[in-house]
Amino acid sequence: MRVVIAGQGYVGLPLAVRAAQVGHEVVGYDTDERRVKQLAAGESYVEDIPSEQVREILDAGRYKATAEPRDLGGFDIAVITVPTPLREGVPDLTYIEDCAKTLARYLRPGATVVLESTTYPGTTEELVGPLLEEGSGLTAGRDFHLGYSPERIDPGNPTWNLVNTPKIVSGIDAASLDVVDAFYGSLIERTVPVSSPKEAELVKLIENTFRHVNIALVNEVAMFAHDLGIDVWEAIDACSTKPFGFMRFTPGPGVGGHCLPIDPSYLSWRVQRALGQSFRFVELANDVNNHMPDYVVRRLTAAFNTRKRSVNGSNVLLLGLAYKKNTGDARESPSTQVARLLLDLGAEVTAVDPHVGLEQRVDSRLQRAELTVETVKAADAVVLLVDHDDVDLQLVREHASYILDCRRSLGRADNVEVL
Repeated sequence: MRVVIAGQGYVGLPLAVRAAQVGHEVVGYDTDERRVKQLAAGESYVEDIPSEQVREILDAGRYKATAEPRDLGGFDIAVITVPTPLREGVPDLTYIEDCAKTLARYLRPGATVVLESTTYPGTTEELVGPLLEEGSGLTAGRDFHLGYSPERIDPGNPTWNLVNTPKIVSGIDAASLDVVDAFYGSLIERTVPVSSPKEAELVKLIENTFRHVNIALVNEVAMFAHDLGIDVWEAIDACSTKPFGFMRFTPGPGVGGHCLPIDPSYLSWRVQRALGQSFRFVELANDVNNHMPDYVVRRLTAAFNTRKRSVNGSNVLLLGLAYKKNTGDARESPSTQVARLLLDLGAEVTAVDPHVGLEQRVDSRLQRAELTVETVKAADAVVLLVDHDDVDLQLVREHASYILDCRRSLGRADNVEVL
């Protein structure tokens, strides 16, 4: 089949590569010409996709990266994997809208369009479908198939990937579901059909809201436990021995990436708009997690005060700018907020992150460095925000004068304080 994957980011590129690997003719469409040039040269910018895989499907003639809409013509299946950011707390579906309008120009009878972008329940049927109909003159269900399948990509996860993670699939009618299920069935080990796109859209929001709320819970417990003189990490370890009724979540400097700071707010927004009610759990979780960077800075300030030092003028080394370990994605990262807060207080802040490229600008005042003995010794304090596997934490532990460990990755030591 001729397959268009619209959006070649951390969701779209793995999907495009997999579709080409199993024999589909794939067009990877992205409006970012820089990305397209990299892919056309066989260079991957997604850490889970080695450049060798991109070169293999290019050489086999099964993949083409393009920024030209005219290259989309003749598709059998098109999958939309574009961003869905929040703008001042309101869902911004501009990328979905623009993509649907573009695809509509090339939509033909019998073709299928699948939305994967995270969004509120109702988007597929109430927004994407009408845009496709308006731009093509065709009718969803009668002339073309339409469905939704939420992405479940977990960047940097060595165990669960696109192929072995069960895939939720849906369609606006039985025929659409059959086509969507068959397509993903050719790529992924197991599909899980649900009755309509609304249920599938809600699946993604429930999954991420569950994580968001539970992370907020342990973050708030961690703050209270510290004030009470209790080791929250030891308590969590003990809780984790229970074989039922408990799932382990651990404290940290906040949440980041495209999902957790954004997706639950899509559900909250939809509930407020459709029902006129507030989604209190999401609002509480947002409040706790959004303020964790402030808490990290308060803890660091208190540590400086204990040592009769001031944050202003001190040299602070941050380990990690990404939103999670073993990835280079710094979108919505709490680390960047910690950096800004410390810079605003007058600290000299240096960051080490081998995964986050220099092109991801955080703050012009922030210095970047490689992790060396000299860099660690020069710091008045080290704040471990992201515990990448390829960062030499033993070097940090041996040479730092003080460490605030926000991930409990360094063990117990006289120079280590745990969040």
